[in-house]
Amino acid sequence: MRVLGIEGTAWAASAALYDEDDDAFFIESDPYQPDSGGIHPREAAEHMGEAIPQVVDAVLAHAAETAADDGDSSNAYDIDCVAFSQGPGLGPCLRTVGTAARAAAQALDVPLVGVNHMIAHLEIGRHESGFDSPVCLNASGANAHLLGYHNGRYRVLGETMDTGVGNALDKFTRHIGWEHPGGPKVEEAAKNGELIDLPYVVKGMDFSFSGIMSAAKDAADEGQEIEDICFSLQEHIFGMLTEVAERALSLTGTDELVLGGGVGQNARLQSMLKTMCADRGASFHVPDDRFLRDNAGMIALLGAKQFAAGQTVDIGESAVDPNYRPDEVAVAWRSDEHSVARGRGAGATGAESTATDAEAAHQRGAEAIVETVAPEETDHEFPARTVRKYRLPKPYRHSELDAALQRERTTGEARLTAEAREAGVPTPLVWDVDLDTATIHLQHVGEADLADRLTVEAVETVGRHLGTLHDAGVVHGDPTTKNVRVGDRVWLIDFGLGFHTGHVEDYAMDLHVLRQSLGATADDVEPLQAAVLDGYRETGDPDALDRLATVEDRGRYQ
Repeated sequence: MRVLGIEGTAWAASAALYDEDDDAFFIESDPYQPDSGGIHPREAAEHMGEAIPQVVDAVLAHAAETAADDGDSSNAYDIDCVAFSQGPGLGPCLRTVGTAARAAAQALDVPLVGVNHMIAHLEIGRHESGFDSPVCLNASGANAHLLGYHNGRYRVLGETMDTGVGNALDKFTRHIGWEHPGGPKVEEAAKNGELIDLPYVVKGMDFSFSGIMSAAKDAADEGQEIEDICFSLQEHIFGMLTEVAERALSLTGTDELVLGGGVGQNARLQSMLKTMCADRGASFHVPDDRFLRDNAGMIALLGAKQFAAGQTVDIGESAVDPNYRPDEVAVAWRSDEHSVARGRGAGATGAESTATDAEAAHQRGAEAIVETVAPEETDHEFPARTVRKYRLPKPYRHSELDAALQRERTTGEARLTAEAREAGVPTPLVWDVDLDTATIHLQHVGEADLADRLTVEAVETVGRHLGTLHDAGVVHGDPTTKNVRVGDRVWLIDFGLGFHTGHVEDYAMDLHVLRQSLGATADDVEPLQAAVLDGYRETGDPDALDRLATVEDRGRYQ
């Protein structure tokens, strides 16, 4: 099979020929470079109008030269279908690409395939790596998210709640007068910088860049060394992305991670992810740079997969979608493959966990080692079966930043666990806290994680608990299916990302994190996500339910 791919979502006018038999790519690209500032949609579209015909002609010339002379093909180029980036992206650019793809498909008399640009970034990495079902971190200009294949679709495990990672860096560099693109310039300047304090915002497996960008701009305006700001931007932003990637590995139980997107070319980000995966015993793959930045090779590859699965599109139904979310795509080309949540044992179907007693007694989460110990096995005289939790130093993170986060989260977890119980939410008793070793001893509660016993009743109870918690002005911060224990009661645990707040936005974010984690671990997710809201209505803030729709519409593709 040979596929013509055409890409042009924002800046890179690109065409490619993918030959499936040889697993070979021929890529021709002409990137748009603005005269000043960031990408200007009108100028970018004008560039596409001029460049797309040229790169397509170059690829077609190569296709003609390499066409098989066996008479089987319906066209002289030996091309079986045309694939194009249908979205997400800048509308004017996408429309130019869509027009070119339709014209090419009609001229060649072959089917048309519409491809989601973000899934293409991730499929090229999965294809190169040979991984089974990895978590995929995409870090690109306009986007930043974690995806994992589950139940026929790529589920969004976590994503930016405001701006893409590349755009965030570009906003800072434009503020200080640097030319587009800003990412490589930040990377170069960071080589001579030192750490300064900036916001570090992780909400479950979601994250936010607006606060850190405002703080970076303020620091520049106040005369802080630009090299120090650039160094700290990388350490904080890439630390956040690496942390949420590790949280996704922990939640799903998989041990494979793929990186995608143009920002993925950053050496510091790659180093952090590589270190994190090595520390966890996970496999990590970074595609070649030509496949990290926007390119038509990945469009052609995914087009070949979709074409083989029968996912073509009629010309009349091929409108582009600037807000095309990856979780809207039916992933027919992977229908018989493993879920990213396969590491959760039987939990995704609501059955009992398959973990052995030894595994249950010693578990590694995203942040900490959690051990179940008998009273006589500790140096203290605790009154009952105890959980010892100690936060591990993160070698991927800057040592000063890591030490501050460990101390802050250990202190916050102990305090908020007690406050939540006082408010009426079942939580473990805190026996002892050692800030020097980031260790907490807590009462052992429950029989299994919620991820291993997903029932409507249990999830509805979690919704009620969150409502009670919010009524007391406390946000959990990370209410995933691994941070709830079930047994004779339903308990909330792990308040390390929690905080005090009176903002309805933060309450809605708690609900969003829980519903998102259900989507990543449950088979029949809709009744469970509805149960969260049913429970919350009994005890929570009605305004939070109204705000939830806004929060969930805030993803970069809505």
